[in-house]
Amino acid sequence: MSTPSNQTYALTIDGQAVRTAAMIDVRNPATGEVFAQAPAAGADDLDRAVAAASHAFEQWSRTPVAERKALLVKAARIIDDHADELAALFTREQGRPLPGAAAEIKGAAMWLKAGTMLDIPIEVTEDTATRRIEVHHVPLGVVCAIVPWNFPVLLAIWKIGPALLAGNTIVVKPSPFTPLTTLRIGELLADVFPPGVLNVICGGDELGPLMTAHKGFAKISFTGSTATGRRVMESAARDLKRITLELGGNDAAIVLPDVDVDAVAAQLFEGAFHNTAQVCVATKRLFIHEDIYDRLRDRLHQLAKDLSVGDGTQQGVRYGPVQNEPQYRRVVGLIEEARREGLTLLEGGAVPERGYFVPLTLVDNPPDDARVVTEEAFGPVLPLLKFSDIDDVVRRANDTEYGLAGAVWSADVEQAVAVAHRLDTGTVWINQNLQSTPFTPLAGAKQSGFGQENGLPGLLEFTRPKAIYIPKAGK
Repeated sequence: MSTPSNQTYALTIDGQAVRTAAMIDVRNPATGEVFAQAPAAGADDLDRAVAAASHAFEQWSRTPVAERKALLVKAARIIDDHADELAALFTREQGRPLPGAAAEIKGAAMWLKAGTMLDIPIEVTEDTATRRIEVHHVPLGVVCAIVPWNFPVLLAIWKIGPALLAGNTIVVKPSPFTPLTTLRIGELLADVFPPGVLNVICGGDELGPLMTAHKGFAKISFTGSTATGRRVMESAARDLKRITLELGGNDAAIVLPDVDVDAVAAQLFEGAFHNTAQVCVATKRLFIHEDIYDRLRDRLHQLAKDLSVGDGTQQGVRYGPVQNEPQYRRVVGLIEEARREGLTLLEGGAVPERGYFVPLTLVDNPPDDARVVTEEAFGPVLPLLKFSDIDDVVRRANDTEYGLAGAVWSADVEQAVAVAHRLDTGTVWINQNLQSTPFTPLAGAKQSGFGQENGLPGLLEFTRPKAIYIPKAGK
């Protein structure tokens, strides 16, 4: 095993770099080897971060919104200026090839800046001769942000930007699998905001429950699995913390028979396998009309064989490893179970033997009750499912506890929109996938989440309404 690098990382608490005696190993998923260590915050560090954020909240919440926006724009510029450094670190700890890593860093900077274009409205619900009623949206206090390993920077920004813009302060916890890039961003931004406004801590599996149970938080914003989301919700209920939960998905894409197979195959493939299929809103079940099933299946299989999988630092690599060993073992287990059940597996090209690599794998028309269909793989295995009837495929697509996103592909956009309205999900794409904007809310149905992120609705998630009844003069 290689030794950790000499680079050291620190928590950012109250604007200061904080070292810890305890450390956690950080592995490069392309090798499986430890290449760095990160500080492991304990209960005392958490208390210190919450206290700093609570103290900073009083002044930050009264800071004019124009000043808050200016500091967020400055933060975005600093992240963008350090994109090369951050992308290299990102690839080492997350595994995504460098172009995709750089895209996330630059995209996060763009998102942070774009969010400052939003304004929280003052709603007037009555304006008569005797009184005016205004509904203001005021900040909540200290926000707990818990971020997963699949998009560690962008999803942190989805929480940091609106929380701070609304006047809250925040304590951010990245995944213990991918803490370094976020810790480095915390260091870079330590002098941008007043001390205590932005705090970044990390630790092992025990830190998350300590955070969700901490009485100093007014809100929890969590992105991760549905199972963990349920535990977060239970913990928050003890003192009625507000919550936003962006959870799992088993997203279905429906391909109607009138599509141009050659034109859409690459888009469909990327919609499923982007970031090595570690995307909450990626296509997890691909329903293909029987008239074009064989042609599209064969075209997708050829792409799986042609596109390279490997170490993300190597030029030309399209897809990296599964990010961590537990997830790697889970994905391999799903594939092996499908093999034991006699399902037809269409594998891509060879992958490196070292590291957490899985061949890009298609499953040829498995039964709907196979685990590889009913469970969110969150790795590079995609079931292809044949259908013949629109009503039937809509029923099958909706037959899941999840409801995050979906897609419909057709040359007839009007028909595709009609199908989209019948899908029980928070987002549906027509002839595209994996699209999002800073101005459009993302929300899940069923077990895919609670609350909203992005856009004005996502911004308002970090506020509470406050109605003020104002009598007119002399009345």
